[in-house]
Amino acid sequence: MTGTATTAESVAAELVGPFRAHRGRPHVVLKYAQTLDGRIAAVGGDSKWISCEPERAVSHAVRARCDAVVVGSGTAVRDDPRLDVRLVPGESPLRVVIDSTLRTPTGAQVLSGPPDTVLITTARASAADRERISRAGAGIREVPAAPGGVDLPAALAVLHAEGIRSVMVEGGARLLTALLAAELADRIVVGIAPRIIGTGVEAIGDLGVHRVADGIALRRACLHSVEDDVLVAYDVLG
Repeated sequence: MTGTATTAESVAAELVGPFRAHRGRPHVVLKYAQTLDGRIAAVGGDSKWISCEPERAVSHAVRARCDAVVVGSGTAVRDDPRLDVRLVPGESPLRVVIDSTLRTPTGAQVLSGPPDTVLITTARASAADRERISRAGAGIREVPAAPGGVDLPAALAVLHAEGIRSVMVEGGARLLTALLAAELADRIVVGIAPRIIGTGVEAIGDLGVHRVADGIALRRACLHSVEDDVLVAYDVLG
């Protein structure tokens, strides 16, 4: 970050921007770090660390500005994130895992200690897994299933009904793609690292777009340099 007065918190405030008010769902911010060639992980799944440490502090500050931080079950299983706020002052938000079958392991860091954690699942989750997750201290919310997983509008509606007005979605690629495809994202915050890895995990998957003109339109909201990384925020138009 450049300038002595610039802090992770002030950069995060600009990146998050004003929240849009929606009827029945929270404001949704997609946040991820990628290499210059658009990869969020190497071909084997390794992603530590794409972003530099100061950028990770900004990510924690973005978490602190939102009511909930959300990941898919794949991210919870593979990366085992804590999803709390540690690198900057501020309260940790509610942790949410979108997990249609409750495959998140009991020993996952997202299930340990404060803050609270909620898993959003479907009728496909077994009674044994529901009991296992409940014993770990997490809340369970059931919503209808959808092709490939959870009904995302229903999941966001459940969070909104419980007072959640803003969420930060940290991945993985499948969840990011699904939210964009369903037109449920309001802002995208991308950290771009000065590294090229070639074949790897793409940040965004297939959106069914066959012409450039039909792609999701964005408007740049702000841009910051963080050491050699670049952080840019875009509003999703439409």
